[in-house]
Amino acid sequence: MTTSLPPRAGRRCHNALNPLHSALYFSPDLDREFGALGLTDPTAVRLAARSAPLGAVGAGTVAATFYNYKWELLARHLPAVWETASPGTVLDARLRAVDATLRRLLGEETVTSPEMAEAAVLALRAAEACTRHARPLYAANADLPVPTEPHLAYWHAATLLREHRGDGHLTALLAAGLDPVEALASHTATGKGMAPRWVLGTRGWGRADWEAARERLRERGLLDADGELTENGVRLREELEETTDRLDTAPYEHLGAAGVERLTELGRGFLVAAAGAGAYPADLIGKG
Repeated sequence: MTTSLPPRAGRRCHNALNPLHSALYFSPDLDREFGALGLTDPTAVRLAARSAPLGAVGAGTVAATFYNYKWELLARHLPAVWETASPGTVLDARLRAVDATLRRLLGEETVTSPEMAEAAVLALRAAEACTRHARPLYAANADLPVPTEPHLAYWHAATLLREHRGDGHLTALLAAGLDPVEALASHTATGKGMAPRWVLGTRGWGRADWEAARERLRERGLLDADGELTENGVRLREELEETTDRLDTAPYEHLGAAGVERLTELGRGFLVAAAGAGAYPADLIGKG
């Protein structure tokens, strides 16, 4: 698809919006809200929070749509989690957690600011051009009502844009022949992905799985003996992002260059504030 946008404009916008969506998964407010429902296992909480828009699904559906989780980990929690709290109840608690998280990280002045309202309008406008076909996580979230408060509407729109891009990224991973652990290990090797400790602690894979995936990447000439990306590895990771960009052009083309630039500016401002307020673990990103 051709585009009139500057190179990587959509990717830059995604990188500004997506982390604020993701702050929910590190939030004590999420644990508190879900704990009140009887969900106390951290893995169960986060699996329920993201998969609830899909309905009372089991491990198979989540393995397919999340891509990089080990099925055995998912099966320990799904579909059993829905016996404790229904998807509708989980979604209500999720939105309460988002509200508390954004108010805590950004402050009341930002949450109620004209800039937040503007960002919500821009992000929702971009999401108008997202498509449902072959986009299960996006489509499920798109069926949810748009919250009325601007900060919640902004988070909802960021979620739509995140999942739309993410669904397309899975298509790119499949085309590149990267299995779930290979995808994680090669992303970590870029220095922009989660550190191995976080991957192994949250996705269900063991150290043996990780090392076996790294060895397969070496056999393909994508990692060197030290675990660094080779030239071919760097090229593959960039081709993955370029394919993802291409599959994710529509929302940003719909918003237009000026709108994308403004949304990126606003999103970065919110992200800097959230990061400064301790939204993310200090050791989350890295190769080690």
